[in-house]
Amino acid sequence: MTADVVSNRVLNRTLLARQHLLERTTLTVPQLCDHLIGLQAQDVPPPFIGLWSRARDFVPDAVSAGLLDRSLVRITLMRGTIHLVTAADAVRIAPHIQPELEKAPFRKGFNYGAMVGLDPETVRRRGEQVLGDEPMSAADLRVRAAEVFPDRDPGAVVQTWLYQLPVLQTPPRGLWKNNSRPVWSRIQPWLGAELEPDYPLGELVFRYLRAFGPASTMDVQTWSRLLGIKEVVERLGERVRTYRDERGRTLYDVADAQLADPDLPAPVRFLGWYDNLYLSHQDRSRVVTDGAAPPLQRSATQVAPVLVDGYLAGIYKVFTDRERARLRIAPERAWTAAERGEVEAEGAALLDFLEPDRKPSVEILAPGANLKP
Repeated sequence: MTADVVSNRVLNRTLLARQHLLERTTLTVPQLCDHLIGLQAQDVPPPFIGLWSRARDFVPDAVSAGLLDRSLVRITLMRGTIHLVTAADAVRIAPHIQPELEKAPFRKGFNYGAMVGLDPETVRRRGEQVLGDEPMSAADLRVRAAEVFPDRDPGAVVQTWLYQLPVLQTPPRGLWKNNSRPVWSRIQPWLGAELEPDYPLGELVFRYLRAFGPASTMDVQTWSRLLGIKEVVERLGERVRTYRDERGRTLYDVADAQLADPDLPAPVRFLGWYDNLYLSHQDRSRVVTDGAAPPLQRSATQVAPVLVDGYLAGIYKVFTDRERARLRIAPERAWTAAERGEVEAEGAALLDFLEPDRKPSVEILAPGANLKP
């Protein structure tokens, strides 16, 4: 065990290398989803953008095929958010996440206390009876919720069931260019597999460190929303080593993992909104210069980050009409001529990927400008 000090720049380049954002990888989509422990997928485009920015020769049909043959799934996991993961990870990670998810609906802060006073096990049993073994839309679930609990808000009941059962989203939502409303299924009937409650939490944390480390225990907790992480890391023993960051905090890492050269060039990368790269650490200064989280309300309007020299240095949004695809980019600082040229080139490649049939334009605005056209 050592406690060498690592600079922010080393942490930045190491994170980018492990996320395959310094150089695109030849890993397949399932292999990359496994390594990254999934990609954020609240909306349909972000995981496709995240994979395009990380994988060489990525084709969207690889995701669609995986969702259709059920080797990939869209499921609520870390931080209570939808992730695109392998079927194997769905059944082994869900048992760790479910206990915290299931507590939320019965707290006073959930939908203004809409479920307070109901017995959680009774609500769960009724939900299992309603959803059964066949997928069901949220609209149909609301109709049944109103029948089963007529004195409660049916939307709140449905949300509670979606936290309790556990469930995943079935195609066609999530296929390339398909943003249809979610249709939900319980995990077991959709995948034909039982949950794996014996999958060690230590293995999950170890995998996090391999993809996101070096990291503090609070970083792991921020990523997962799980408690007791310090004890889990300590039980990993010699499988991990320690560092200190520039502020003196203890960082843990996989013992045989390499730190990246801080002088490695970092190419411009466009990420999807809600990308795990900038949401999976408590201390985000390794990728966000002021250490703050990018405002999630911007992500909710499909505004996403641009990395320049490895750090979040701008935001972008794509606007389309019948003929055109406009990529509008607002720097968060002044860019050099070389940086602008690289952003324009990568932006043009992104538009060619996202909207190959529309006339493209890349527009770099003044720093801090409003993205609205």
